[in-house]
Amino acid sequence: MGKTATVLLNDNLTNTKSQLVFAICFPLFTILALAIDSVYFTEKYFDGRQITNALGLLYFIGFYFSSGVNLRKLMLVMVGLSYIGELIFCKLLGMYEYRTPMIPLYVPFGHAIVYASGYVYAHTLWSVKKEYHLRKYFLWVFATLFLGVGILLKDYFSLIFGVLFFFLLKRKKWQNLYCFIAFCVIFIELVGTYFKCWAWVPNIFGLIPTSNPPVGAVFFYAGGDVLLAKIVDLWNTKKTK
Repeated sequence: MGKTATVLLNDNLTNTKSQLVFAICFPLFTILALAIDSVYFTEKYFDGRQITNALGLLYFIGFYFSSGVNLRKLMLVMVGLSYIGELIFCKLLGMYEYRTPMIPLYVPFGHAIVYASGYVYAHTLWSVKKEYHLRKYFLWVFATLFLGVGILLKDYFSLIFGVLFFFLLKRKKWQNLYCFIAFCVIFIELVGTYFKCWAWVPNIFGLIPTSNPPVGAVFFYAGGDVLLAKIVDLWNTKKTK
């Protein structure tokens, strides 16, 4: 049995089905929640930010309590870690901005939901059994994406950080977990920018041309995931001692 299968078996199998329901509903929930926070909804009806905040928090709580111990820890740490990331990448570096000056409350919880969804997809028995075949498809798809946006859209930011994403995958032994999470990230970025909940600046750091959204952003999520895993490992080690 592979490493990913072992992790799944150790992560409270009694909750696997309910976890999977939340993960499967992630795309529909994302579209609904971000549509309510959209510029169109605000101009047509009213500012739905608070509704989206409530939906994000409720979905997070439901996902959290349906998950096993390990995923719960990952989700909790992810909320805090993602908020710090928002302060750095949004407020400090100005790589993107939300439709309002404040960082929405639902965003840190949304990051945790994105991570948890990718985590559950990666740890289903089907994904574990098809691990090798999925890995080949993932690598081809991401390579095509990064090259495609770099050449066709002149998104050099994605081209550069896409290469770094592959270096990170190599370092992490090509785990499919990061690819599943990356697909969830790309999906939520496409939906969020479509509804104009947030927008990326045309030139990152004022120098590197990019698209809105840049698929190369998955590198920062993957890097955050590595840090997240290390923090939870330290948490587990300290608890054991």
